[in-house]
Amino acid sequence: MGSLLSSHFEGLITTIVGYILLAMTLILCHGLAALVRFQRSRRLLGVCYIVVKVSLLVVVEIGVFPLICGWWLDICSLEMFDASLKDRELSFKSAPGTTMFLHWLVGMVYVFYFASFILLLREVLRPGVLWFLRNLNDPDFNPVQEMIHLPIYRHLRRFILSVVVFGSIVLLMLWLPIRLIKLLLPTFLPYNVMLYSDAPVSELSLELLLLQVVLPALLEQGHTRQWLKGLVRAWTVSAGYLLDLHSYLLGEQEDNDANQPVNNNNNNNPPPGHHNNNNNPAPAVGEGLHAAHQAILQQGGPVGFQPYHRPLRFPFRIVLLIAFMCITLLVASLVCLTLPVFTGRWLMSFWTGNSKIHELYTAACGLYVCWLSIRGVTVLLAWMPQGRTVILHKVQEWTLMILKTLVVALLVAGVIPLLLGLLFELVIVAPLRVPLDQTPLFYPWQDWALGVLHAKIIAAITLMGPQWWLKTVIEQVYANGIRNIDLQFIIRKLAAPVISVLLLSLCVPYVIAAGVVPAVGVTPEMEILMQRRIYPFLLMVVSLIGILSFQIRQFKRLYEHIKNDKYLVGQRLVNYERKAGRASSVPPPNPVAE
Repeated sequence: MGSLLSSHFEGLITTIVGYILLAMTLILCHGLAALVRFQRSRRLLGVCYIVVKVSLLVVVEIGVFPLICGWWLDICSLEMFDASLKDRELSFKSAPGTTMFLHWLVGMVYVFYFASFILLLREVLRPGVLWFLRNLNDPDFNPVQEMIHLPIYRHLRRFILSVVVFGSIVLLMLWLPIRLIKLLLPTFLPYNVMLYSDAPVSELSLELLLLQVVLPALLEQGHTRQWLKGLVRAWTVSAGYLLDLHSYLLGEQEDNDANQPVNNNNNNNPPPGHHNNNNNPAPAVGEGLHAAHQAILQQGGPVGFQPYHRPLRFPFRIVLLIAFMCITLLVASLVCLTLPVFTGRWLMSFWTGNSKIHELYTAACGLYVCWLSIRGVTVLLAWMPQGRTVILHKVQEWTLMILKTLVVALLVAGVIPLLLGLLFELVIVAPLRVPLDQTPLFYPWQDWALGVLHAKIIAAITLMGPQWWLKTVIEQVYANGIRNIDLQFIIRKLAAPVISVLLLSLCVPYVIAAGVVPAVGVTPEMEILMQRRIYPFLLMVVSLIGILSFQIRQFKRLYEHIKNDKYLVGQRLVNYERKAGRASSVPPPNPVAE
């Protein structure tokens, strides 16, 4: 048992310890080579040490750090799901690899969205405010070069600082809101999450609903990002004017657009209280660490750093700004954890009663209702100044567009994934999982969920593949968008051909197995065997035909290539006659023609 427990982290810990020991050995050998003046061996050992150092840092940055974030997120959210550390320990003992991978995946998602939010902040704030965070959009930023040049203790300090920052944000936006929710709303938590169930709707369907439908629609659309950017800007303006930090947060470019030429002419004599380093690479002593950092960066490239006005009691105002930011994040987290779930529970209670539903469905339903409500309010506010006639006309257009979108969604996102998932179930899953003496059971919801995943994979492969009719149609539909949706084009060029192919793939084997084979007069066992194995058999036949046709085309191209290399000189065929008996009667070819 002890050896089993010690082997759970064997791969990760062994890899890190091995890298560390190898790096220490290379450092020792490098020092000995420098001592005895073996220059060639010293350079080779130095290159090997750099490779080992970069590999170790990559393992730590991409493997260890997201894993720490994932476990810390899980630990801080235990009360939200009515779980305990013992439950996590039991799940880890039962499946250590899967548990570690899921926590790493959650940590990677957290790090990715945190980095995306930082990029959004850089678009709003004054250049130079976030001097302590690396700019991933900087063209001069090269992480591999930083790994090579910076010493190990700098990377270790940065790693510890990142762990502290990310861990503190998790405490602020997850653990503390959960404690407040349990204190203020004792009956709201825990969330109803059934991770293991024998119901037809499995965890796969739920994860697909979250990853393929909910998150892309709500987090990756342009208007949602613009809303978030507008909220951040409104908060920044409010906090700047309340604390007299508007110049520090947003700069003075907006306020002084009219006086910009005058200010540009007086750059040599800046007013007191302003910091301007346009022509002074070395900052003054009172400017602080951020100005020094920006000055260092400006020596290597064009990094923007706008001057700002420094008010009285500036450190105290920065502390108040940080406290205001923490309170805002806490309130935003409380709203995000309660409002969508509460709205989804209230809406689903109308047709499900008091039965418990997976909170993923309630959260998704609440998120979509809130999103549609906000979207509708913003659209109405934009239409109101145009008058009642324009509003009625817009409502008619949007009603027609919504009806077309529903028809397209029913065909493209409903029927096609369902047929595709059912075909995959008949071809792959049922022959592998269900014996011949048992009857397979099909669940339409789960087949649809599998079909959504396969449809997205097929669409991605099609868009990355060669130019053919399906790729052209998909690109045309994507270019038109929802506003200019062409229902006739989509049905005629996309939905009808794909549904016809899928229906033929489903119906033709069934007609052969259930109609033609019994008419021949075979035994019942052979009928069952044909009904259960005809789908993978026909798939194998079609695959073999496709492979053979592809190989025949390749051999033809190879034959033409060899023939042209051997007999084609310039644009004239020499020493090549198709029929020897007619050599004398064939006129010489045209030098211009191929």
